[in-house]
Amino acid sequence: MTNMSARFTPEQERMKEQFIQNRGYWNEFWDGLLLLSPDFFNAYLEFSSIPWKSGVLDPKIKEFIYIAIDASTTHLYEPGLRIHIQNALKYGATKEEIMEVYQLTSVLGMHTCTMGVPVLVDEMNKAGRGEEFNIPLDERRLALKEAFQTNRGYWNEFWDGLLKLDPDFFAAYLEFSTIPWRAGHLEPKVKEFIYIAIDVATTHLYEPGLRIHIQNALKYGATKEEIMEVYQLTSVLGMHTCTMGVPVLLDEMRKAGQEI
Repeated sequence: MTNMSARFTPEQERMKEQFIQNRGYWNEFWDGLLLLSPDFFNAYLEFSSIPWKSGVLDPKIKEFIYIAIDASTTHLYEPGLRIHIQNALKYGATKEEIMEVYQLTSVLGMHTCTMGVPVLVDEMNKAGRGEEFNIPLDERRLALKEAFQTNRGYWNEFWDGLLKLDPDFFAAYLEFSTIPWRAGHLEPKVKEFIYIAIDVATTHLYEPGLRIHIQNALKYGATKEEIMEVYQLTSVLGMHTCTMGVPVLLDEMRKAGQEI
């Protein structure tokens, strides 16, 4: 493979050094973009560096945000995931903390129910079958609701339908989602930042969950600056178009015998 960095101009070398200074790392998947489109690379450098220049979150927490959005089932971007695990370890992260980020991120699949069950209930009502959901909260369901509030620290009405319809499934999800809240390797506010990031990521954009987890983060003492920084960190997700796409472009150009 051609060493593209050997072809950098002095200005491109300066941009590379600036990236390393601002972001704390370099990976070869940046080489092609810097070579092919230095203006765009420089614009991205400025854009992505904002939370690193004046940010309020610890660098390790920043890397946890990147890990969450890269490992999310709506993205599953392994090259970035590896980079940000390396960076997080460099900043002192433990395997337990990173596993907790994974556990928190894994609940994303439950939005099938938190979005889907209210739609089902609404459509059943429109079909004149709303009485099928007229299920009282018996002793077991009330106990499950109380356990959820105790373990997760909140309740929202979008859980009502699932609790009424399938308490066994609700109980299983309660156990599943509570594990990272029992272990407590990350402080509650940081857990909520993880939820905020995966809900607000452009690959998901799940507003009901986003609102809930902003409320929870504020309750745990988060500031508007911290939450804005989570947004800023998550906003770079679109750049994976280039970190994945440019190496593919270069590879196909080589196969076609074209000059890079």
